[in-house]
Amino acid sequence: MTADQDRDAAVAQLAALRADRVALADRVLQPWWYDVALGLLLFGFLASYALDSLWVTFPALLVFAAGLGALVAAYRRITGVWVDTPPRVMAAWGALVLVVLVPAFVLAEGYDRHWVMVVAGAVLGVAAGVLSRVWGRRWVAELRDGRGL
Repeated sequence: MTADQDRDAAVAQLAALRADRVALADRVLQPWWYDVALGLLLFGFLASYALDSLWVTFPALLVFAAGLGALVAAYRRITGVWVDTPPRVMAAWGALVLVVLVPAFVLAEGYDRHWVMVVAGAVLGVAAGVLSRVWGRRWVAELRDGRGL
């Protein structure tokens, strides 16, 4: 092979890789209902604490876990991939959860104001859906720009 043939082959391989990356970017963004379902699942689980009964909270936990499992399976089936959440996104989520849930638990358990768990569930449910959508769009943009993967 000559140097020109090597260069042409390398250019063709890079073009194929670029096309594969763009095709992946086209399919990895979850559908809108995924973010809504994620938020509703989290809201339902946290809001179940307002009833202050293990007979409600435990089944809500099972529904939450099964729903998360179904969302993961659906995402893998739709896209063919799974991605780990970056540490910076998890850190932001963890900080938000602490800021919302610590005061909510203090009010619910310490001051018998269990209704605050409905508010906390709504705040975190919306935040989970929005964060999921924003992170998904950013990942798609990174893939298109060649920064992802």
